[in-house]
Amino acid sequence: MGILSTSDRILIIGGTGFIGKHLAERCLNETSNVTCLGLTDRLDKGHRLSGTKYLQADICNKDVLKSVLLHKSFDYVFNLGGYIDHSYYFSGGRKVIESHFIGLMNLIECLDRERLKGFVQVGSSDEYGAAPAPQRETMRERPISPYSFAKVAASHFIQMLHHTEGFPGVTLRLFLVYGPGQNDQRFLPQIIKGCLNKSEFKTSEGKQLRDFCYMEDVTDAMIKAAVSPLSKGHIINIASGLPVSIKEMIGKIMALTGGGRPLWGAHPYRKGENMELYADISLAKNLLKWEPVLDTDKCLQKTIEYYKRL
Repeated sequence: MGILSTSDRILIIGGTGFIGKHLAERCLNETSNVTCLGLTDRLDKGHRLSGTKYLQADICNKDVLKSVLLHKSFDYVFNLGGYIDHSYYFSGGRKVIESHFIGLMNLIECLDRERLKGFVQVGSSDEYGAAPAPQRETMRERPISPYSFAKVAASHFIQMLHHTEGFPGVTLRLFLVYGPGQNDQRFLPQIIKGCLNKSEFKTSEGKQLRDFCYMEDVTDAMIKAAVSPLSKGHIINIASGLPVSIKEMIGKIMALTGGGRPLWGAHPYRKGENMELYADISLAKNLLKWEPVLDTDKCLQKTIEYYKRL
């Protein structure tokens, strides 16, 4: 039995991206009323899904966004807008903040809130900065970049709106999501491609502990958070809850592909990098009745098979 109703109307901001496209596919299994809003350049590059409606707008342009959403209403909205960019403030960081925070305010102001039953804001484990592991939602955030600052601001904005005006919003702090279709510049795709090509590749010493969660588990959590009355007003970690070292993860990929020659230590650790970033997922278990159920090795194999076909 599905979580959504067949009559539910869904809007996914950033629905042509890695997570957004998988979320759209997941929603289409339960309702045919799925709309994705994105930028023109993404919509013109073969990212469309059959049966999905597409709207084009930059959420930072409020006038255009308002005209695109005029006379449209949705039951559930998922905001995966913006982009990952760790630039410093004086090197383009203001644009990053506007993309995430100003874009969020524009979106909420342009939505028809009468029909809206759930709004899921996608946050990031980067919001925790150097906070000690396991990271819990009650910890004070320590943003270390304009990107993580914008995510923190968005998290608190959603909470404020819920507590003061009853806005049905929830923020999900995603840790390291992986799966088929992820951007080639992200960590796991780069490692997988290097191993498949049996080539040398630079990496750190690999002592960092990280928390990897497969995309299908993540999209399940997103839908549960959208429909759950108990989730509203909360910030909730979505992750495996299990620390894995970067070196161990690379070793798993090497074993599954039979290749790869990592140059350990060729990349220094990033300045201010948290060496232990993995989540406490108790709140997700309690509020959403959710926890990851998919086997890491099998999920890695599925991901590797995808990159083999490219």
